[in-house]
Amino acid sequence: PCPLLLLYLSTDNGLVESLQSCPATNPSMLNVHLVPHTHDDVGWLKTVDQYYYGDRNNIQHAGVQYILDSVIDQLQKDPARRFIYVETAFFYRWWRQQSQSTQRIVAQLVNEGRLEFINGGWCMSDEATTHYSAVIDQMTLGLRFLNDTFGECGRPRVAWHIDPFGHAREHASIFAQMGYDGFFFGRLDYQDKARRMKTKEMEMLWRASESLTPPLADLFTGVLPNGYNPPEGFCWDQSCDDAPIRDDPDLEDYNVDEIVQKFLNAAFYKTNHIIMTMGSDFQYENANLWYKNMDKLIKYVNALQAKGSKVNVLYSTPSCYLQELNLANLTWPLKTDDFFPYADDAHDFWTGYFTSRPALKLYERLSNSRLQTCNQLEVLGGPKSKSGPFGEGDSDTMKRAMGVAQHHDAVSGTEKQHVAYDYARRLATGWAHCEVLVRNSLAVLSGSEAPRVFCENLNISVCPLTESSHKFSMNVYNPLGRTVSWPVRLPVNGSVYSVTDANGRAVDSQVGNVFISLKCTCYIYDMKSSCLLPLLSVRWFHCLSPHRNESFQKNEVMCVFVLFGNYRYNASAGNNKESRQTSGAYIFRPNSSDPFVINKTAETQIVTVSSTVQEVTQRFSPWVSQVVRLYEGHRELELEWTVGPVPVADGLGKEVITRLDTDIKSSDYFYTDSNGREVLERRKDYRPTWELKQTEPVAGNYYPINSRAYIKDDKHQLTVVTDRSQGASSLYNGSLEIMLHRRLLYDDFRGVGEPLSEPGEFSDGLVARGRLLLTLSPPDTAADVHRPLAQGMVLQPLLSFQDGTPSANTKLEFSGLQTSLPPAVHLLTLSQWDKDTALIRLEHQYQAKESKTHSQPVTVNLQKLFSTLEVLGASEMSLGANQWKEDMNRLQWNTEKTSKPLPLSAKDPSPWEVTLNPMEIRTLLLRVRQL
Repeated sequence: PCPLLLLYLSTDNGLVESLQSCPATNPSMLNVHLVPHTHDDVGWLKTVDQYYYGDRNNIQHAGVQYILDSVIDQLQKDPARRFIYVETAFFYRWWRQQSQSTQRIVAQLVNEGRLEFINGGWCMSDEATTHYSAVIDQMTLGLRFLNDTFGECGRPRVAWHIDPFGHAREHASIFAQMGYDGFFFGRLDYQDKARRMKTKEMEMLWRASESLTPPLADLFTGVLPNGYNPPEGFCWDQSCDDAPIRDDPDLEDYNVDEIVQKFLNAAFYKTNHIIMTMGSDFQYENANLWYKNMDKLIKYVNALQAKGSKVNVLYSTPSCYLQELNLANLTWPLKTDDFFPYADDAHDFWTGYFTSRPALKLYERLSNSRLQTCNQLEVLGGPKSKSGPFGEGDSDTMKRAMGVAQHHDAVSGTEKQHVAYDYARRLATGWAHCEVLVRNSLAVLSGSEAPRVFCENLNISVCPLTESSHKFSMNVYNPLGRTVSWPVRLPVNGSVYSVTDANGRAVDSQVGNVFISLKCTCYIYDMKSSCLLPLLSVRWFHCLSPHRNESFQKNEVMCVFVLFGNYRYNASAGNNKESRQTSGAYIFRPNSSDPFVINKTAETQIVTVSSTVQEVTQRFSPWVSQVVRLYEGHRELELEWTVGPVPVADGLGKEVITRLDTDIKSSDYFYTDSNGREVLERRKDYRPTWELKQTEPVAGNYYPINSRAYIKDDKHQLTVVTDRSQGASSLYNGSLEIMLHRRLLYDDFRGVGEPLSEPGEFSDGLVARGRLLLTLSPPDTAADVHRPLAQGMVLQPLLSFQDGTPSANTKLEFSGLQTSLPPAVHLLTLSQWDKDTALIRLEHQYQAKESKTHSQPVTVNLQKLFSTLEVLGASEMSLGANQWKEDMNRLQWNTEKTSKPLPLSAKDPSPWEVTLNPMEIRTLLLRVRQL
């Protein structure tokens, strides 16, 4: 229970929730809310472990365990003191190491509102390069720990993203649906900030969805006045050089009057309340320095009230500050776009990190797919999944690794190289734990305990089992809630293979020569209905080579089609004409607005042409190539690109793009997704909320894409679906370009302290490989194609292999759902919660009005959902799964009127039926029993 926390105040708007633990303010004065905080990166210059323990202080002096030790000690010395903490990944580790007596003290501080958790996710996630499903998962992980540990008192009420480098609309929508009352951030484009300070619009209401009925995705949003640092001259950490408050008048260096006089300049906020962040990166290791000086600041500033001063300083938290803004009952400006791209000066656009470390970005995305598979199979396989014939497995290790990977210096690619290795190692360790669970679950579902392997290197055509065995079985698990068609390519040691499905029917396949790696590859094309992969399903395929040792004979075939790509690179040297700013891990700053064409022609080879696939390989240079594939029955064209090692012997860093030129009349407009969900309209050299002075014609027009981008006119839409987060733009009419890889020779002076030059396996530069799916369709039907394509790219089938053929009693097919979900519905989450409960999220994956067929409400019956689970009860929760939906009570805000018609919501027809409106996510805790 949290008896001290809630109080209801009567206002003109009725009853509003108030935080009783908040300090009193003075309505006739300017109230300055001092917010003591630390910003603890979950990896950046040092690894997570190094930051926690305070190791490698030669890189950066930082030790999170000492920060928490010191803060808890200082909070006990004065009940007026406050502190907020954000990164649950660190707090979780610290909490487990504390004695019961310390834990009781901390719980009391939390109950009294003196220690308040803000944001509460496992990390402070990046907003440009993360996928919404992984963001929701990492928030759920942190929020559940706080809820289980502290109950209602530990529930964060404010989202806090003080360091990410631009802000996504979908993040704001997620926070609103998780029940947050407000959102504060630190970084804002320098032109936008100047305008907002002038017009007193540093705080606003962000309407973060065009599809959800307000106020479901409305979020009060504030820009902090000093980024996330203290005002100049008021940093009293041991890492700072500012003068302490010297308050002994008998000493000649007495400075109280001087410090008090320069304390405030708050003219750009609308109310008589202002927030001051008192802290910064890894501060408060010696919290006494901070609190001793803040105590004095509060004392001496408030003492001037007796002489007529109208300034009142107090210890506070973001929640308490937000409450005061709400009680002011003002009308706030409305924001409907996002905060990308971010620039901190005229030539300093933070748009390079959209693509930085492309291999890590892909590995994170694939790890997300594997985690969802692991979660699903834990539920479907029952208790034996975690403890079965292959040992002890778990999904928690992978959840924590993925939680850390969402950090704004992790998947963003803005960390030091040794830290990037550590993130990848954590993901690999997480999958190793999941792998055991998956083996156990598949053994339960198939009835076979035969050993199975997962080929981790299929992207480079390596799988020892398929290359050494002339008879093997492939097991495919489809984690989507609908039937999919998925082509498979396996390295083999033979020229002829027969492939059959679980029913003994032949599957179209062909052995071809892979041009890049010069290996034989068995192409399995599951275009026919007998080889479709059912929803949430396991399906077996058998591969047999009657001529095991026969060498591959190249067939001469005619060219069916050839597509020449358009690969270019932007060069970056140490100096630019107008400033010293260079491209780096964060910044994109090319030397010229015109990229260099790598090669106007390509060495082209027909690899295979059959009734089911047409494939062409193109080599543009020794370090750039692509494979173009068109599958029978598919409406998309696949481009598999390989870039690297990027040469830098000429002294130029390079940022490699692929550009698709069409005759579409796009008129400077293009469209990018927000964290993989809703799509935002972009326009070259334009910002919706201020008059842009464009100073970087290339970098200033780049935006993040997480799953897709497109251009269109009245007749045609070209959509590109990506396999990872990347940067994209449209700089010419009818053109769409995507940045694939970056290798740079200079640091960009934003703190990481090393060039973005990944060494790769042989220390000569990283080789990156990826896929783009291209579709061309009429605009009014384009979403019907790209929405399922993008979900299929995020949640990919999991392949596992067994030597030989399955035993006679092996169950060769299994489906976890009774039937396919409706096309508009996506099973976002299926995860074990407690022994007899499972958490599910059902999502409407279409925006309002983007599809004539699917942008309609759709209903799912929970009792007719699963084939192996009986649903005994269902309770709806907030998106973050830390509140019952019926208990959610967010602050309401007044905003400017809008002329846009608001979308309407359909209701559930019965307790067992869930109706989803466009872009809606419903989170439910199901009480289940295994059948």
